[in-house]
Amino acid sequence: MTVVRASDTQFLDHLKKINDVFYDQIKIADQKAAYIFTFMLAFLVTSAEGRGVFKIERYVSGDWVVAILSALLGLAVLFSLVSAILVVLPRHRTGATSLYWGGWGENRGALMEARAEGDASYLFDQYAGNVDNLSAINRSKYRFVGFAFRGLLVAVVAYVLLLGYGAGATALPVR
Repeated sequence: MTVVRASDTQFLDHLKKINDVFYDQIKIADQKAAYIFTFMLAFLVTSAEGRGVFKIERYVSGDWVVAILSALLGLAVLFSLVSAILVVLPRHRTGATSLYWGGWGENRGALMEARAEGDASYLFDQYAGNVDNLSAINRSKYRFVGFAFRGLLVAVVAYVLLLGYGAGATALPVR
């Protein structure tokens, strides 16, 4: 088997591509969180059942099935909303590179010095460090996207069960 040696330029190009992909994935995570957040808010605004889970009368009515399903729905909605918010909160990484605007002030001088010396390894190190940071940010964001999505699923199931129980309770009168 023949091993083909890659040039430093090819490795730098690959790091640039990884950087671009990870950055796009951050934007996608933020979009997913925005969709979940928007759906949950729309649900609360437009659904009487959704708003009803936050009223104390629902829990003192004496129907324990409605109370449990309502509590589950309310907690799932709140959990999804908080998780979606945590996705889009700003992330701060220690050891910011020159590719991050927040780290530019502390990295500008080193970039200019590396340029003056013709030190291409500086560029490689900056991209590698930025990829590390973007990877950590993505892991955090997608963890919360997963939480928000699971909360959404629980909310939908609880909502359907609540509607089904309510419809069944009114359709079959107790004698």
